[in-house]
Amino acid sequence: MHDGVFNSLLERLRGQLDGFSGAQLTTLRALLEPASSLATCLELIEKFGQPCDRCPHCAAIHIHRHGSTGGLQRYRCLTCRRTFNALTGTPFAFLRLRGKWLPFLQAVLDSRTVRNAADTTGIHRNTSFRWRHRFMGGARHDRPPRLQGIVEADETYLLESQKGSRHLDRPARRRGGKARRRGISNELDCILVARDRDGKTRDFVCGRGPVTARQLAFHLPPILAADVLLVSDSAAAYRTFTRQAGILHEAVNLRAGVRARGAIHLQHVNGYHSRFHGWLSRFNGVASKYLPNYLGWRHGLDGQRWLAPADCLIAALRGNDALS
Repeated sequence: MHDGVFNSLLERLRGQLDGFSGAQLTTLRALLEPASSLATCLELIEKFGQPCDRCPHCAAIHIHRHGSTGGLQRYRCLTCRRTFNALTGTPFAFLRLRGKWLPFLQAVLDSRTVRNAADTTGIHRNTSFRWRHRFMGGARHDRPPRLQGIVEADETYLLESQKGSRHLDRPARRRGGKARRRGISNELDCILVARDRDGKTRDFVCGRGPVTARQLAFHLPPILAADVLLVSDSAAAYRTFTRQAGILHEAVNLRAGVRARGAIHLQHVNGYHSRFHGWLSRFNGVASKYLPNYLGWRHGLDGQRWLAPADCLIAALRGNDALS
């Protein structure tokens, strides 16, 4: 429970709690906390969930209130006669235990593992895993629309992983294994990160192997302002892409030992790479198919964009609009 909520309740009950000991107040807090967490969660869902001004089933605007379910206002469409609420049609529609959503998201803020988050929240480890990717699957879309000014772009690579898959398309390897070949190969997942000097960041999982000009042309133009200066390493893919797209470009020749030329450097994006890899190591490997969710998770934590569980829930509910 937020301290402000608990203190407010204590203020209302002050006359009746004067004789309570510290242990009794702690017990009272434990009893009130689940109810407060559920009430706060439902309030956030109603405020930031799917708009209920039209039917999500048939898009009709003739609707009316139709009681409540699970603490959420329910509506009925007068055209198709179906009911809905603020979570209908979202990945969160059939998730239960809403009173534990915010405590679970506190575990997300603390970057806890699946089992640790389950133990802390009081849910099954399978539920913890499912919730992680439901919430992060929405929150990863909560990103800045445009990067501007000087934008640094560079790739980082992770060994491709099919962790948890029942059917591998390659021979199995030991956990923590290494690529069979040195250097950048098709055994590595390519993660492209673009970051401007204001700290706004966008990232993309481009596929396996070295990044190509075609991949850059697909991912970067929609997020770059018209007058941007793109800074990259000396890879040929960036030269080809910027020439074809008409984007101002400066390259840093890292192979020649040139790491900076005044304001032309990649220190911000490489620092982001370093923080991402250091943070990711606690999970002992993640499946390649879930990489976008982990990138979104890290983006929310970087620069303290998420300061409270409510921030995570709002990001997931808002980001879910990109999926609908």
